[in-house]
Amino acid sequence: MEELSFKLLLLVIFVSSILPSHTRAHIAEFDEHWKQRAEEARKHVEEAYNPNPHDATNHFNHNVTTALEGINTTRRNLGGNDGSCQATNPIDQCWRCRKDWAANRMRLADCVLGFGAKTTGGKNGKYYVVNDSSDGSMLNPKPGTLRHAVIQPEPLWIIFSKSMVIRLSQELIMTSDKTVDGRGVEVHIQGGAGFTLQFVKNIIIHGIHIHDIQKGNGGMIRDSVQHFGLRTESDGDGVSIFGSSNIWVDHLTMRNCYDGLVDAVMASTAITISNCNFRDHNEVMLFGATNGYTQDEVMQITVAFNHFDEGLVQRMPRCRYGFVHVVNNDYSHWHEYALGGSQRPTIISQGNRFIAPQNPFAKEVTRRAYAPESEWKNWLWTSEDDILLNGAFFVESGDLTKKGSFNKRDSLAARPGKFVEELTRFSGALHCVENTPC
Repeated sequence: MEELSFKLLLLVIFVSSILPSHTRAHIAEFDEHWKQRAEEARKHVEEAYNPNPHDATNHFNHNVTTALEGINTTRRNLGGNDGSCQATNPIDQCWRCRKDWAANRMRLADCVLGFGAKTTGGKNGKYYVVNDSSDGSMLNPKPGTLRHAVIQPEPLWIIFSKSMVIRLSQELIMTSDKTVDGRGVEVHIQGGAGFTLQFVKNIIIHGIHIHDIQKGNGGMIRDSVQHFGLRTESDGDGVSIFGSSNIWVDHLTMRNCYDGLVDAVMASTAITISNCNFRDHNEVMLFGATNGYTQDEVMQITVAFNHFDEGLVQRMPRCRYGFVHVVNNDYSHWHEYALGGSQRPTIISQGNRFIAPQNPFAKEVTRRAYAPESEWKNWLWTSEDDILLNGAFFVESGDLTKKGSFNKRDSLAARPGKFVEELTRFSGALHCVENTPC
């Protein structure tokens, strides 16, 4: 066994040395299983891509306006509220106002807005109850563990029998059509590896704490019921989204991961990141990992209702290519900058609150990396109804009046930044109690 382990280690080192990291994607052997999974994922990405991104931004902004004006005529049924509900944005109003949320957990899948709006996770599948916090065998995960749940082939709505702390021994490689739902208990993923969403579709991760994440060492890891394979060292992201589509990350509390908190790379698209609390971290979010991967132009991501809290440095997010709608977030802390990018991404900033740090050299919200002004002046970065405080300033670029992927004449205004404190009031993992509104 020791000889076999040594040979596997040598193979990992050899493969790592001859393949670029963005190609191998921590897969030491890109076998027929992974080739098929990658091809299926590519097709799903093509289907998920929205050729009219302003449709998604307009739909989002309309729902926020409706929620704040108290008009119950949106596409969602907001019934079941007895007046005790404190939900302050349309995603939360969709489910938090109901006493029976625990009996109707899958209703959550009807609530996502933004580019990830078609994400349903494990809806219409069975419930899987995680009752064991261990993470022992990577090849034969124990039934009742989170690792056993996420590799199953069918749609599943994964819940937890009790509060628990899970230390993942290696990256948690998920299969498609899953929801990880931490409501009603307190679940911490900490001290080990994080989530890997690689060549998958239709994933919801909701209501958990992810922090103090480390790199996984790599080795033989089961990635589905039918397959296992050799993996190289993982990055140490809290949530790594790779070549995947229809992803919703909601109400997570995240801090202090080795690499990024949430990274989306390699032509991932149709993603919404909402209602999260981020703190105590350097490079928060990376959308697009390499300048040479132009396929990231299909990347479409909504970042909404999040609180960028104490101890953050940069990348909230940092983007390459793609279209990112940054809307109604509270940027109360950064040390270097908030929004950054290279390789001509489109960044539409609407109705955010940016509070600059005391450092006089870090007042600018934006940062363009490795490009002269003669180049980045044509990138579409716009600020609409943002509140800029303590000397914060946003350097806009591009021309919204031109025909293209986003046209100001076709856009609906977001709710102004003055509403952000209310909209983000309940960011992060919630403490929900059964039989009462959450």
